[in-house]
Amino acid sequence: MNTAIKLSGFAFGLAAVFGAAYGAGQATGPIAPVVTGHDADATGDPGGTGHDAGDEGHADGAAGHLPGGLLVADRGYTLMPVAAPDGEFAFRITGPDGHPVTGYDVSHDERMHLIVARRDLSGFRHVHPEMAPDGTWRIASPLGFPGVWRAFADFTPTGGAPITLGVDVTVPGELTEQPLPAPARQTTVDGYTVSLAGEPQSGRRATLTLTVSRDGTPVTDLEPYLGAYGHLVALRRGDLAYLHVHPEGSPADGRIASGPQVSFATEFPSAGAYRLYLDFRHGGVVRTAEFTVHVGEPGSVPAPGPGAPGPEHGTPGHEHD
Repeated sequence: MNTAIKLSGFAFGLAAVFGAAYGAGQATGPIAPVVTGHDADATGDPGGTGHDAGDEGHADGAAGHLPGGLLVADRGYTLMPVAAPDGEFAFRITGPDGHPVTGYDVSHDERMHLIVARRDLSGFRHVHPEMAPDGTWRIASPLGFPGVWRAFADFTPTGGAPITLGVDVTVPGELTEQPLPAPARQTTVDGYTVSLAGEPQSGRRATLTLTVSRDGTPVTDLEPYLGAYGHLVALRRGDLAYLHVHPEGSPADGRIASGPQVSFATEFPSAGAYRLYLDFRHGGVVRTAEFTVHVGEPGSVPAPGPGAPGPEHGTPGHEHD
C-alpha cells in the first residue's frame, strides 16, 4: 500500500496556491453532490473544523458553516506538503506569522491526525505522523495505488480551535477509477461483520449506531483506540468534504459499554452520497469498516432497497499497519 511517490517542492507549492485560490472563490452554502470524484479540486473550509458539534469551534465569516478539509489554507494556517524521500510523506503547517507551527494540543491521544483518501473514495488511511523540531511532520507514505488522493491534516494549534486542512496529492501511474459501492447496511473486514443503523439527514442531527460481531457473536470487548471505542470519518462524494466524529463519552469514565454497539451523533452538511469509515480495535489490531450511505433531505423517507437493513455487503474494509 505504501507506494513510493516523488513530488517536488515546486509542485507542492503550486498545489497549495491553486487549492487556496479555488477554495476562496467557492459558494458559501452547501453544495449539491457531484457526479464524479474528480470534478472538484482543493476547495475551501473557511470556518468548519470537520469535528462533531461538541468538539469544534467556528471562525467568523460568511462561510463559517461549511464542513472541514476543503481548504488548503484557513484562519492563517496553511498545509504545506514538502519534498520527501521515496516511500515517505512529509508536510508542515505554517501559522499566521508564516512560520512552521510547532505547538499543538493533544486531541484524542495525538497531536496530528493525518487522513488520506483517493478521490474516487476507493482508498482510505488514518495515521499519525511524527513531528521534527523544525515543525515538519513525517511518516511512511500512507498513499496507495495510483491516482489523485486527498490528504487531510486534522489538528488543534496550541490555544486555538480545532481545524482540518486538505490538499490533493498525485500518485503517478496508470489510473483506474473505481465506482462508488452501492449503499449497504452491513460490511465485513477481516472476519468481523459491522452493521449500520440510523437514518442520516442533511442539516439535522441523527444518531448512527454501528454494531460489531465476529463469527455471529457480538464483540463486547472492543479496545480503546485514541481514547474511544470507535472513530468515524465521513467523506462527501465529489468534493470530499470531511467530517470526523467521535462517540460521546470515554472508556475512562466507566459508563460506556465496550461493544458491540458504538453510537455517533452526526450532522451531515448536505444531501447526497457519503462514504463512512469506522475505525475500531479488537485483539490489538485496528481495523476499518467502510460503508456508502445516502443522506436524505430533512424529513425525507429512506428509500427501500440497498439502503435498507439486509444481507447486502459493502466493500470490505482493511487493517491498519
